[in-house]
Amino acid sequence: MENYNKAEQDKLVSLLEKKAELRNVHGLDMLIKHIPDLDIEGGFDPRVKAEIEEMAKEMEDQSIEVKRLFENMPIEIMRQGMGYTNLDISNGIGISDKVVEGRNGTINVKVYTTNKSDKMPAIVFIHGGAFCGGSTKTVENPCKYLAEKIQGVVVSVDYRLCPEHKFPQGFHDCLDTVKWLYENSEELNVDNEKIGISGDSAGGNLSTVCALMDRDLGTKMIKFQALLYPGVFLTENEVEDYKFDLNLYNIKYDYELVKNAIMMITNFPPISAVYVDEVKETENKYVSPLLAENLRDMPKTLIVTAEYDYLTLEAEAYARKLIRDGVETKVIRYNGVDHAFIDKFGVYPQAQDCMDEIAKAFEAAIS
Repeated sequence: MENYNKAEQDKLVSLLEKKAELRNVHGLDMLIKHIPDLDIEGGFDPRVKAEIEEMAKEMEDQSIEVKRLFENMPIEIMRQGMGYTNLDISNGIGISDKVVEGRNGTINVKVYTTNKSDKMPAIVFIHGGAFCGGSTKTVENPCKYLAEKIQGVVVSVDYRLCPEHKFPQGFHDCLDTVKWLYENSEELNVDNEKIGISGDSAGGNLSTVCALMDRDLGTKMIKFQALLYPGVFLTENEVEDYKFDLNLYNIKYDYELVKNAIMMITNFPPISAVYVDEVKETENKYVSPLLAENLRDMPKTLIVTAEYDYLTLEAEAYARKLIRDGVETKVIRYNGVDHAFIDKFGVYPQAQDCMDEIAKAFEAAIS
């Protein structure tokens, strides 16, 4: 962390933008963000590779077998290991703690604001963590930077976690927060016609199911969704739209290292065991939105994927379904990175660039 160099980081972010190219991958038009300072495809960004090798070495030194580690780990310990110490590169952002009265009790939220005198746009941000971990603290620095970039407000939700609070409690907390923001926009100096939602991983799932429920209820509070490597297919059943296949990943270098990074997420306890009461609930469209009968009239969408992430293929399938149903959808894929890369905000240039892209897409959606 102490080696952070703003000029160098800004240069890498600039290279990500300059080297980006539109490409059709798996039948889907997307913007590919190449490794900024390395002209290869089919392998890790050197920063990502260094992190993964260090983690692998620590586990090898301690003779830890990954799958057994997660199987035997108490949920409290698992939560402590989630996230990553990242950096605050924002300027002039106010922070306040608010309490939302939700249907399942109180919900703590963090409000990040640029404190402008004009009515501001706002994004509700939902952290990841496999529905059972993560926190507003994990995503504080990305949220502060995003608030600055949109020149508005970001509300980060401390939703209830499973397995103590199973579906739909965490989902309800997120949707109740959107409703609170919409109804209390005057107090927060927010333009309630300019509200978006975003989240990473499980937070991407919760974001889009909030948008889905908002559409189904006809409340139309959410005008934009940015889904960062979302999990949208939580059932074990097969569907026509999606089937996981490791052969669909372009791996030319460090095959075992890359493969292990892609498959890492499968070592977590199955969602059906922790997030829902009954396995059949994983077929609920508010749990597995890829199963929604139709996605028409969903808000304008940005989907961000990581090249070497188990969830990439299902996120792509979701994008294809949104597009088929007439939803304006942009897809960005960051090459050379793995799941949860925004946790390395200020460390990986892709994390900063991702927040820049959310801000640009949000501004376009609400203008």
